[in-house]
Parts: sequence; C-alpha cells; structure tokens
Amino acid sequence: MGARIAAHFANAGVPSLLLDIVPSDAAGNRNRLAAAGLEAAKKSKPAAFMDPSLARRVTVGNFEDDLKRLSDVDWIIEAVVENLDIKRTLLKKVEAVRKPGTVITTNTSGLPVGKIAEGFSEDFRRRWFGTHFFNPPRYMRLLELIPTPEADRAAMDAVAHFCDVQLGKGIVLAKDTPNFIANRIGTFSVLNVMRLMQEMDLSIEDVDALTGQSVGWPKSATFRTIDLVGLDILGHVVSNMIQNVHDERSDLKLPDFFRQMLERKWLGDKTRGGFYKKAKRAEGKEEERLALDWKTLEYQPAKKPKFPSLEMAKNVEQAGPRLRMLLGLDGSAPQKGHKAGAFLWSALSDLWTYSANRIPEISDSIVEIDRAMRMGFNWELGPFELWDAAGVEAIVARMKKEDQPIAANVAHLLAAGKKSWYLDDPKTASGRVYWDLRTANYEPVKVPDGVWSVEVAKKSKGVVKKNSGASLIDLSDGVACIEFHSKMNAIGADIVQLILQSLKPGGPGDSFDAFVIANDAANFSVGANVMLLLMSIQEEEWDDIDLAIRQFQGMSQAIKFSPKPVVAAPFGMTFGGGCEISLHSAARQPHAELYVGLVEVGVGLLPGGGGCKEMLLRAVDTAESIRPGGRGESIELMEAMKRAFEIVATAKVSTSAHEARGLGFLSHSDEITMNRERVLSDAKARALELVRAGYEPPQPRTDISAPGENILAALKMGVHLMRQAEYISDHEVKIATKVAEVLCGGNVTSGTPVSEQYILDLEREAFKSLCGERKTQERIQYTLKTGKTLRN
Repeated sequence: MGARIAAHFANAGVPSLLLDIVPSDAAGNRNRLAAAGLEAAKKSKPAAFMDPSLARRVTVGNFEDDLKRLSDVDWIIEAVVENLDIKRTLLKKVEAVRKPGTVITTNTSGLPVGKIAEGFSEDFRRRWFGTHFFNPPRYMRLLELIPTPEADRAAMDAVAHFCDVQLGKGIVLAKDTPNFIANRIGTFSVLNVMRLMQEMDLSIEDVDALTGQSVGWPKSATFRTIDLVGLDILGHVVSNMIQNVHDERSDLKLPDFFRQMLERKWLGDKTRGGFYKKAKRAEGKEEERLALDWKTLEYQPAKKPKFPSLEMAKNVEQAGPRLRMLLGLDGSAPQKGHKAGAFLWSALSDLWTYSANRIPEISDSIVEIDRAMRMGFNWELGPFELWDAAGVEAIVARMKKEDQPIAANVAHLLAAGKKSWYLDDPKTASGRVYWDLRTANYEPVKVPDGVWSVEVAKKSKGVVKKNSGASLIDLSDGVACIEFHSKMNAIGADIVQLILQSLKPGGPGDSFDAFVIANDAANFSVGANVMLLLMSIQEEEWDDIDLAIRQFQGMSQAIKFSPKPVVAAPFGMTFGGGCEISLHSAARQPHAELYVGLVEVGVGLLPGGGGCKEMLLRAVDTAESIRPGGRGESIELMEAMKRAFEIVATAKVSTSAHEARGLGFLSHSDEITMNRERVLSDAKARALELVRAGYEPPQPRTDISAPGENILAALKMGVHLMRQAEYISDHEVKIATKVAEVLCGGNVTSGTPVSEQYILDLEREAFKSLCGERKTQERIQYTLKTGKTLRN
C-alpha cells in the first residue's frame, strides 16, 4: 500500500521517499523490501503509475539507514502493518528525527488514530491525524481524513487541499471510530448480504447479479469485488469491526465457508482463486469462469442467474423508477417467486436503517456517509441518496407494516414534515441542500472552491439550447459549455448539429466569448454512433453516408477554426469521434484518467472526421521542429510517420493523460487536472486565459508537405511483413493500407504541398470504401452485439 501511495504522489509530480524494514537476510541489499514494493507497483494491474517513467520520482530506502532523511520532508505517511505496538515503536523513532511542524499521518484502516500517538510530544500530536487512502490509491478517489482532539485544523486543511487538487482525492471527514465511515458501512453491507444469501439459499452468481449495476453498485458487485480486494483484507477489516464495534447488528459474523476459504488461502485474484477462478477448457486453450458453490466449497462453471425483474430493470435508465420497480414499490403486481425483490428489500432496508443509526457516531452528516460510499466503494448513489431515489415515505411505511425497527433519525425527518434527505437548490455552490440532523433544517451541501459540475451549472444559469443529444449551457463570464447527453455520449447528427449551430456567427452561441466541451457522464464519448452508420450501410444509403461524413468533418473544422476558442475537457473513454473533437480544439483540459484513441480500425474503418489529418499534421510538425526544411525526405519524418501510423492502425489507446501526451493526443501546453470534479472549472479557466491572451484561430493549411510515395512504400512494406508473419488478416491489410494512404497524402511525390481539405477528402473516400466491405460490416455488427473487437 505504501508503494502504491508513493506511485500516486509520483503521478501528481511529487517526489517521495519509500522506506521499509531491513530484511533479516539483507545480503548486501538492505533496501530489498522497499524496492520489491516499488517493483510490484510498477508491474501492478491496473497500473499504479500513469506512465512507467514516473517511477523515477520514488526513491527507496530502509528504516535503519535512511530514517534521518525524514528531517528534510514535508509530510510523513505511516503505512506499516496494522499492529498498534509496531506502529508506535516505529513512530517513536520517527519522532526523534522529524523536524518540528512536519505533518505526520497514519494510513491505518481502522486502528484508533488518537491511541497510536498517545504519549508523544505536543508538536507531534498537533500535526498527527489519519489519512486513510483506499486501494488502489490511483483509482479509488476516497481519502478519509480522521482528526484527533489535538490535531491542528490548519494542517489538516492544508493536507485536504493538497490531496484534493494535486492528488485528485475526494475528502471525507470521518470520526475516530473503528473502520471509520466507508469500511464500517461497507463491511456491514457485505456481511448482511452473505447472511441473506445463506438464509434465502442463493448462489454466489445470484448475489452478484442482484448487487451490481441494477442498484447502482459496481459491475463487480459483491463477491467479484471481494476477489479483487482480497479475502484476507476483508477478513482483517471484519475482525477489527467485531473486536471494537458493539452496535445493534453485532450479530453479523463472517460465515463458516469464508473462514474455510481463508484457511485454504483462497484469497481471490492474488491467489488465482476466490469466489471465482478461471480454468482451461478441456477442448482448447480458451478459459472458462468457474464460480464457488459456498455449500460444498467446490467450483463449477459459472451460471447466468435468471431473475425476470432484473431483465426488466435493465430497460429503466433512471435509478429511482428502476429501484422502485425492483422493490415492488411502483404499484405493479409482484412477480411469482419474486426472490430478487425480497432479497433486495431485506438488504437495502437493513442498509438504510444501519446507516441512519450511525449518525452522529461515525459522522455528523449524511453527506459524508454518501460521499464515502460513492468514492470508496464506487456506488452510483450513497445510502441516503439511494433512499431518496426509492422514496423515503414509501420505504418507512413498508417497514412499519412489516414491524421493522425505524431509525430515530428518519423518524425525526418525517416528523418534521420532510420527505427526502436532499433537495435541489440552485442558489448553493453544490446545487443541493441536505437534512442536517443537528439543526433539524436543510443546509447547503458544501463543496471546495473549484469543484463544479455541468448539472450544477444547468441549475444556476440554465440551458441556452438543447436537442436530444447535446445542450448549450451558460457557464457565466462569457463562457458556454457544449454538453453531450446521448447514450454513452455517442456522436450522432444531433450533436454535430448543435456544435455547428453554436459556433456559427449569429447562432445561439454568438453572445459567448469561448466554449468548453464537457459533460458529467462516466466517459467523454465512445465515438460516432456506429449503429446508425450500420443501418445506412445495410440500406445502401451511400449519399447519406457521404453527407454524414462531410458534416462530421465540417464540425471538426468549425471547432478548429472557430474565432472563439474551444476547449475540450476529455476524460475516461474518449474514442474515435470524441478523440477527433479533442484533437481539433484550441486546447484541452484533460482529466488524468484519460483513455483516448482513434479506435476506428477495430470496426474495420479509419478515422474519418479529421483524425488522420490531425495525426499527419502532428507528425509533419514534429519532424519539422527537429530538422527544419527536411520536407518529405528526412529520417525524422519517417520516424514520426511510422509512429503516427502505428497509433492509428493499431487503435492505440492511452492508459492515462500522461501517456496521451506521448501519443500526440495532447500537447505539452495542455495541463492535466487530477480531480475529476475540477475538470469543468479548470476548462473554463483555460478558455478565459485564451480569451484574455487575445486568441487568434489557426488558418486552414494549404502547404502541408505530403510524406508521399517514399514513406507510403515503407509503411506498406511493414504491413506486408506483418501479414507474412500472420500477425494480421487480409482484411486488416486492406484497412492498414487505406490508413497509410491517407496519412501519406496519397501516392504523390514526397514533399508535394497539399491542403487540409485534400486530406479530409482522402479520409472520406477511404472511409466510404471500407464501409462497403462485408468484413467491415461484420466487425461493426459484432462490436455492437458484444462490445468486443472481431479479428476477421
């Protein structure tokens, strides 16, 4: 864990010192354990480092030789084994070398923070508190901040701000209680789910189907998540809870089958087997997934559960109606043998009561509990938000009807004549207020300056124009936001139309000085709507396809040459057309977790919205910057073109914004935002910077030095050799050749000056020709059906 925390500091540009014990058999390598931790972080999947080169920012050492170096650092984080005596012994040594005023925190997941530092100096105790990072630190946004009565609030505020802005963390203030907030609620939920599974005779697969995306929890649900985290980690957290927590649900324990799995070292993914494991099929190399039968502790082929209500729920997009349907609260007749609804009702009603009873024990407000569960367990909604979605009055009425205990806190809410924990309020910075049990009133949900969302902007300033796929929103200060809200933000005619309308003189965006392209979804955009494309291909509507490509290209050109700066704020999956929109923008304000790429070859096509053109321009300009005047003959251009070709022809996708910069999808002037909740504010600030600097748009280029026939021949030779080695298929040869022809500006003399429009025309014709290929159509159909790529 310490190595992974260090890795995330490196991601944020902060150097760190990683220390561990000296192994008993050091044999000349006294830093072996720290170095092993760093190596594990380098090799971890998912990757701990946003780019492998960032590992250079971590220096390894050991507690004996290097502890004195702590006198030079600004923040010391203790993350050793969860043993109170071991922690205190080490920290006594740290106290002797740290300079006064240095912040020192513990990453304990549940030990009493105050007790760890009992008897230490006053300066130490004032700068001592808990910073509980969730694993893996790069991907899990939650950071629980645990104060002690003596902790200096200014020091805590400084760490909170740093972790928010620099590390991208969502900060939750927790009380110094066992397992703090997220693990306290999460552990209860997991133990209760296991109890219900046994009582209702459900399988591992059944429970994972019921506790996944249907209720807004991660796709990995319950048992797949435990496999990912590790059964030993859950066992440790539960043990701490059982020893130190005595509440109304102290009856919950780890079941016998779980204890037997721990004894057998079936710890999940780390031991290649837990509740699930993979095994080779007898007839071939392909692996099949096996699931554990908790009654017999034997593995069997995983079965797909059959719950009709879950299948129906998949068609309901909004959480509230979906949840009410699953719980039988929507007025519909309950289905025969409605086991899914019975399970979910028991699991969720218990969760709601337990969460309500934890205030003020673990937190003073519902907000901290909801934030902790969203960011620590990747829930779409926290317990109280989920309760609101289902309907607080209806839930409590059913609880009373079934003689279930009613939490005093929800009784107080309803007695005050209120019907929900949260209300919308456009006057607040967060756009919401919550029921504060201390004041018995609705209070603003506070957010740090700079934390913002498109949804909040909509509530405060309103929508200027909207269609089925996109909206134009006033962000104030002369900046407008173009928001996508189609399914998975796939780009269709509606989005193209709104962008073109917004950017044209006299259009709805004419009164603004700059634009930001951003949204609140899980991903920026998965690319063009290939379902509509496939339908047009099947109907042989070639003129319509040609027009659609021209319009898409027109949109990307309008973004690039807009007299008012357009700043894209890409994040998450930014594929195909989403990548092309980003490439054509005046600047980009990406989130650090950016998975961007021109992925069209995966469906048998090539980038047709200007993506090939922009990659060509970047390659030509890179070569020119190294050797001015090299034209079409330089080695530098050959290398740059080979790189661009590889990126497009292999559908290379970045694993972070750092890597996206190396691939040419970002420029060195594009600054990276670490906190997802700050992307919109940072993008707006970037747009205003461009305006204040007197932004002047680029002019369409007519003098691009085409790489031409020489480099085209070299790229084709590479494709030929790949086919000879049977790395690619005949159809992939055809796709790659088309990509090479477009990137090289066609089979022209190297150095021939061509225009951007000329490259766009090549793109469009190549795109259309690939649309006509049967194998391309098969690829599109397969991807739409499975979400995977067909290699045909």
